[in-house]
Amino acid sequence: MQAFLFRAAFDRIAERLPAVAPDLDVVVLEPDGALSLNGAAFDPAQLKPEVWWLSLEAFGPQRREYFGRLRDSEDARWVQTVFAGVEHPSFKPLARDGLRVTNSSAQAPAIAEYVVIHALSLLHPIEAQARHQVAHEWKPVDFREVGQSRWLIVGFGNIGREIAARAKAFGAHVEAVRRSPGAEGLADAVSTIADLPSRLPQADVVVLACALNDDTRDLANAGFFAAMKPGSILINIGRGGLLDEDALRVSLDSDKPGHAVLDVFKTEPLPADSWIWDHPKIRVTPHASNRGALTGARGETLFLENLGRYVRGAPLLNPVNPGDIGVG
Repeated sequence: MQAFLFRAAFDRIAERLPAVAPDLDVVVLEPDGALSLNGAAFDPAQLKPEVWWLSLEAFGPQRREYFGRLRDSEDARWVQTVFAGVEHPSFKPLARDGLRVTNSSAQAPAIAEYVVIHALSLLHPIEAQARHQVAHEWKPVDFREVGQSRWLIVGFGNIGREIAARAKAFGAHVEAVRRSPGAEGLADAVSTIADLPSRLPQADVVVLACALNDDTRDLANAGFFAAMKPGSILINIGRGGLLDEDALRVSLDSDKPGHAVLDVFKTEPLPADSWIWDHPKIRVTPHASNRGALTGARGETLFLENLGRYVRGAPLLNPVNPGDIGVG
């Protein structure tokens, strides 16, 4: 059995591979474009890998070469991607018969921390307290406790569940919005996108954590914002296309939402002249909510776990529905 990995990715897991897949031949794509196997030059004509790992290196300078080989491969049977979302059109060639695709949950804990920390810092009157300190004013500030807050998490996959676990640790009420209205252990309530008009008015924190597709494009639009609770917090860590940025600009003037935390945008990098940078009610981060110190290590562990499962013929973790691939 063959796998095809980038040199940097291979080096990070090489010592652990024998215990997981002792009979696996790993063909390595070197930085200069050459191929190697066990340290020796490898004939490209013999490249027939079943296993492909779309590690971070697959989206760097050698992206075109790696994806080109994957697109043309008749032997590929399983692809593990480093990303949670696979809706970008560049993934479309992966939506084909006989090819299993699994995504990553490695970034979920880091993104969940990002969401919760920003939300807590906005729910608690930290800025008001800081202003009193600067002015040398002994003025206590009352605050609403997090346990009184209601969270609406739109999209309840790996990331949504990690957010819910942290919010509930503070006693918050969590409602999940997902395709199926069935019960979900981490959520106090479950609804669907069709229920949003009646659910948004009660939510103190609204998190967009869903995939981008025809049903969710511009989901957060003028009507969405109009239904939000005054002074509420909107956090988007999903995709920029989930949010109508022009409608948000207008709605912020009505305090619906009262604050927005945006990590993703329709145009990335966010243009330097965008109004979003300087809006006093918006926090901007450069698509970096996943950059926790442990995200990379979790991704490597996940690939090795799934590789072991693939070798044994066991069910893979995080399987992707082919209908969700390349639809954005």
